Amino acid sequence: MANVLDLRRRIRSVRNTRQITKAMKMVSAAKLRRAQERAVSARPYASMLASVLESLKRRAEIYDPETGECRHPLLLTRPEKRILLVVVSGDKGFAGAFNTNIFKAAANFIAENGDKEIDIEAIGRKGRDLFRRRYPAAQFSEATEETQRPERTRASQVEVLAGPTGVLEKIHYDTIRDVSDEIIALYTHEEIDAAYLVYNEFKSVIQQRVVVERVLPILSLTVHEVERAEEPTLEERERAAEAALSAGVSLYPHEAEAAEKQLEDEAKNFGTAEVDYIYEQPPQEIFADVLPRYVTSQIYHATLESIAAEHAARMTAMDSATNNASDMIDSLTLTMNRVRQAAITKEIIEIVSGAAAI
Repeated sequence: MANVLDLRRRIRSVRNTRQITKAMKMVSAAKLRRAQERAVSARPYASMLASVLESLKRRAEIYDPETGECRHPLLLTRPEKRILLVVVSGDKGFAGAFNTNIFKAAANFIAENGDKEIDIEAIGRKGRDLFRRRYPAAQFSEATEETQRPERTRASQVEVLAGPTGVLEKIHYDTIRDVSDEIIALYTHEEIDAAYLVYNEFKSVIQQRVVVERVLPILSLTVHEVERAEEPTLEERERAAEAALSAGVSLYPHEAEAAEKQLEDEAKNFGTAEVDYIYEQPPQEIFADVLPRYVTSQIYHATLESIAAEHAARMTAMDSATNNASDMIDSLTLTMNRVRQAAITKEIIEIVSGAAAI
């Protein structure tokens, strides 16, 4: 059994660790508030953009009246033989099972589509490092004069593309737009047949799930094509609720949800209103120019929600670590008191025995 000095050292070490985890929890709670506000404020734009496209779709001739084929390449569907999987993970650890759940969802998707060629583009340092260790990198040669696109030499069924770096440190719309433009170019040049997005969908601290969502081709403008979703367990929700309440984070942002619901209703009414709008350009041209922005808004919104979910997961993990440290300090203190009491009792017995022997 350890002596009193060793136990005091351990208690001091655990107490210092508790201070660190408590500080990390409060920092994550502050970042969560800002990330949550940013994610919520971006939802009306995406909703209104989808409604504008839905309104244009009803008024523009997006299908050829003679052949019946779709005129926009992002609406064309092809047999899925080559798939691009965009995985949005975190840049840092200490977030519990946040990154693990995303990697598990991506691994399940790859296993279910084992007969297809899959390219992985990771947004986030954790995902980029993991997939680079697990799968080979894609090899490209110089661009050809005909297509102005680099030629691809595939050596494996699953390969990793050179994704962007430092996106989540300070997210900008222009950076996400560059990523979206590259994905659209891959689909337009028929280098991929579909694009999927794996991220953590964030509604509130206790309402979030890991989803696999189809981005391309665009089958519906008003309904997200969620292929699969994994909900958190009741125990995880309760733990997140306790961490949020102790940090002063609201569980249900009612005001934001009410405003968002009102804007969504207005957007739906705009998209379905029987009004003959006057366009400065032909509706077909506006539809073709705005549709890529819809893809960009999906990826941008998914990145914002993933950042908010990461801060929520880190806040919950640090709260659990702080509580575990407190429990360990209590246990070590009790053990130290027992050891000290046993030492005092032993000394008293030795003194009494010596006195009796005299």
